[in-house]
Amino acid sequence: MDMTIRAINPETRGFFAGEVSGIDLSRDLSREEATAISAGMDQYGVLVFHDQHLDDALQLAFSRNFGGLEQATGDIAQGTERRLSMDVNDISNLDKNNNILARDDRRRLFGLGNRLWHSDSSFKAVPAKYSLLSARSIPGDGGNTEFADMRAAWDALDAETKAICEPLVCEHSQRFSRSTLGFSDFSDDERRRFTPVQQRLVRRHPVTGRKSLFLASHAGTIVGWPVPEARAFLRELTEHATQRRFVYAHVWRQWDLVMWDNRVTMHRARPYDHTQVRDMHRTTVACEQSTMEQAA
Repeated sequence: MDMTIRAINPETRGFFAGEVSGIDLSRDLSREEATAISAGMDQYGVLVFHDQHLDDALQLAFSRNFGGLEQATGDIAQGTERRLSMDVNDISNLDKNNNILARDDRRRLFGLGNRLWHSDSSFKAVPAKYSLLSARSIPGDGGNTEFADMRAAWDALDAETKAICEPLVCEHSQRFSRSTLGFSDFSDDERRRFTPVQQRLVRRHPVTGRKSLFLASHAGTIVGWPVPEARAFLRELTEHATQRRFVYAHVWRQWDLVMWDNRVTMHRARPYDHTQVRDMHRTTVACEQSTMEQAA
């Protein structure tokens, strides 16, 4: 096997993203390669693959090496509005005719929520395991993606705060995250789809055994807490978890594929010129069970 994985920032004590070389993701993976990538994910949390010229079919085939895939039910564009199949999340500024969305288009405004720190699909009862994002077309500047290591953030908490966090259950919904930006233009169907779900605030990785914080802008309440106190506490935890020492900023190249573990990371998109095309396709591997079931 010619594939190698190396740390991108070996001098950083907290977060270690990995860069993968010597592999072509457009062909079928061997069992040995898939196992090595899974082990790399357990170690690094984020893996970067450069120069991977994938279409959706090839990206889906690669993604299925790591588990069952989610449907894109969290996207605001559904049915005849969709540009891509329900197997692929459309992380772009394009409509179904590949025209750039107007500045005030509700799909673009909803998508601005991606600039908030979040974990993919934490608003689903069974959240996301891996996300795989393919850069098909990128703007000339901006649009980076930042990742925060929630394992290192947990390790750095004091014992008293850890004891407070351990038993807590949060409620997650896209209605919470979008409301912080002033977006409230939800249809009745969207309100039903985005009904809050419960997630543990602290989770343990099923392979490494390491604990991590499970934070996201989607988390709007803590069960049993007054809402203002809960939101203040979650904001403080997020500020702690997104210190620069815990963050890797990925500068995109066209045809990068970046793969990350939502169980141990948060991420956010950075601004770019919205008049330029940014076309990113995301496939998403689902967890096997909810955080509530895992804790039980």
